Amino acid sequence: MIERVFPEGGVPPQGPYSPAVRAGDFIFVSGQGPIDRNTSQYSYGDIRHETKIVLENIRAILAGCGATPADVVKCSVFLADGADFAAMNEVYAAFFGETKPARTTVACRFANPKMKVEIDCIAYRPSA
Repeated sequence: MIERVFPEGGVPPQGPYSPAVRAGDFIFVSGQGPIDRNTSQYSYGDIRHETKIVLENIRAILAGCGATPADVVKCSVFLADGADFAAMNEVYAAFFGETKPARTTVACRFANPKMKVEIDCIAYRPSA
């Protein structure tokens, strides 16, 4: 069974996509940018600021799917500047703690040139 999920408390999609899709016991969370959930506006800042917002957006979407960061099995991290890796990694490591998902990190160019980071993830949470 495939379910498109639009959880309360998450950032409304900025385009034609679902914030998350549950396919069986897997939850695929769409890439999240540094958008303030309260205003639905971008909240630009240094890489630590943006990474924290992105990860909190992911936390909210996971919660809306009945999951937590501990259920995340894979992340993809996209950075506008590879030099931001160490600072992003500090925030990322604090967020996930001992539950270290598999990860890919790439430097790229965003359609929104002000963004510094975007992260998507896959979680595994058997439905009750």
